Parts: sequence; C-alpha cells; structure tokens
Amino acid sequence: MTGYVKGHNTRHLTGVRKLFSGLLTACVALLGVNAVMAEEWDKTFPKSDKVDVQKISFTNRYGITLAGDLYLPKEHQGKLPAIAVSGPFGAVKEQSSGLYAQTLAERGFIALAFDPSFTGESQGVPRNVASPDINTEDFSAAIDYLSNNPGVNPAATGILGICGFGGFAINAAAMDTRIKATVAVTMYDMTRVSARGYNDAADADARYEMKEALNKQRTLDYAAGTFKPAPGLPEKLSGDEPQFIKDYWGYYKTKRGFHERSINSNGHWNMTSALSLINMPILQYADEIRTPVLVIHGEKAHSRYFGEDAFRKLKGDNKELLIIKDANHVDLYDNLEKIPFDKIADFYRKNLR
Repeated sequence: MTGYVKGHNTRHLTGVRKLFSGLLTACVALLGVNAVMAEEWDKTFPKSDKVDVQKISFTNRYGITLAGDLYLPKEHQGKLPAIAVSGPFGAVKEQSSGLYAQTLAERGFIALAFDPSFTGESQGVPRNVASPDINTEDFSAAIDYLSNNPGVNPAATGILGICGFGGFAINAAAMDTRIKATVAVTMYDMTRVSARGYNDAADADARYEMKEALNKQRTLDYAAGTFKPAPGLPEKLSGDEPQFIKDYWGYYKTKRGFHERSINSNGHWNMTSALSLINMPILQYADEIRTPVLVIHGEKAHSRYFGEDAFRKLKGDNKELLIIKDANHVDLYDNLEKIPFDKIADFYRKNLR
C-alpha cells in the first residue's frame, strides 16, 4: 500500500511537472515572445561579448510603434551618452545599423538601432513605404525614448544615419535641438536622387513624365486594393550592371548582409513611395544646424557628391568632412577596415557631454 501510494505520488508529480511545463511554454509563447527572441542572435554580424542587447519599442509623433535593439556596455557607471542609429535605406536594424550600434556600445555609449516606420519589425501600414517627414520624425522619436531612459544622460544624445538615413539624420538635426551631435555615413539625399536621378541627370520634363507614371499607378493601386512593387535588386547578376549595383548586390543578396526582413535583400519598395520624396526636398535648413556634424564618405563611392554637397551647406567650425581612401559606398556598411569607428567614437565623446 505504501509502495503504491509512493508510486502514485511520483506519477502524480510527474504529471504536474509536465502540465506546468506545458503551461509555462504556452505562457512564454503568448506573453514572452520578445524575451525569447532577445536570446536569439538574428544579426548579420558577430555578437560582441562586451555588450548586452535589449529589444525595445517606442512610438513616434504619428502614433507608429517602432522596433529597436538597444545596445548597452556590460561594464559602465552612471548615466551614459546615447546615440540613435538607422539605415541604410531599405535595410533593417539587424544589418549595418546594428553593427554600428554594437560597436559604439563597445566604446562606452548606449546605442539604439531601430527599424524605420513601415519597415522591418516596426509598425505602420502600408508596408515598404518611405516618407521624408516621417523618417525624419523617426530619429526624433528615438531621441524621445533615449531621453527618458534612466541609463541615459538626456543632455548627451546624438544620431547616426547611414546611406539614405544619413540625409534624414541631417534633416532631423536641423529641426531637433536635443540632438547634440550628428554623423552621416555614406549618405544619400533621397529626395534629390528621387527627383533628379543620379548626378542630377533628370530635368523637369523627365520629372513630369515620372510623376505622370506614378500618379497613374496610384489610380491602378486604388482600384486593385494593393500596391505595385518597384523594381529592386536582381536575384542574379548579369554582369552588365553598373558597379554600384554590383556592390549593393554583394551586400544585400549574399551571406555577407542578407536578412529576410530587409527590403533590399528580400522585398521591394512600393512604386508610389517615391512621390513624396520627389516633392519634399530635405536639407533646406541644414545651414541652420548649430550642433556638430561629421559627414563621412568613401573616396570611390558613386554617392560621394551627396555627402560633399550636404557638407557645403553646413555652417560653423564644428562641421567636418571625412573622405575614406579607396572606400566605395557599401564598404562603409560593414567593412571594419574602412569604417573609422575610432574617429566616430572620438567625435561623440567630444560632443556628447
């Protein structure tokens, strides 16, 4: 009898443990997805053992909830300066912006890599659209979050934009006086290239034809209840593409930088997304930025003129232009031998105090 009771109790406890385990798994699945995901490394770059990463979210002024990865130095004291990082245009936080954020955290900063509105893990519908206004606002919303984080010195917040988000970062710095230092890396002015093409080759007639085509597509999209995708990077190279397309492909379409949530890796922008970019030029008030700005570009980048022209608009002796020898546009996404992280860190240490 005693043996039966003991055996019965053992079987009963085993059943309870299984039931509890099942309930726990269900609760985690329903309530703790972010905690589980935080343990999985889904980035395109190696994880640092000097940095902790937290998945966070914050809401911009338009009510769109943005997803971010917050990189924190494991060893630090007191409130730290903080930097919000985004880009390249069409990328996600698990790609280049995450690499920059992690590397800055290794150097003693709190750094937030975030997905812009309508892309990646951030919210906003329709998907895969860009806005010169909202994407500028996204940087300010990141500053909202960082300024209220208990580990951050709210008087020492900066931003870093890569590629198209380099232009949006400068635009944000012209508007948001809380931003105390700005870095624009391998920047594009997305409004300029959308309206004028590369090297300003499109004139007013070409622009009118483009607007006619895009507005016709709006009518078709409304009737269809969907959005026609714009052309993206080819799945395979023919060999006849311009070198800069080959460079993009070598990052986004290969193991080096591919990520399933990245528009440039695995999707397409909406075709009509270009309309607001054509008609709302950014950088109009870049000459009014009073805080320090560092513009970094590659010597051999097809986009170099965007950075140099933006720098010419800036005023004051606290603005710098750094041209990286032999670097192309994409080298500054992830090439640790070309990206001047020591210079970037020194710039922020000097200006975020």
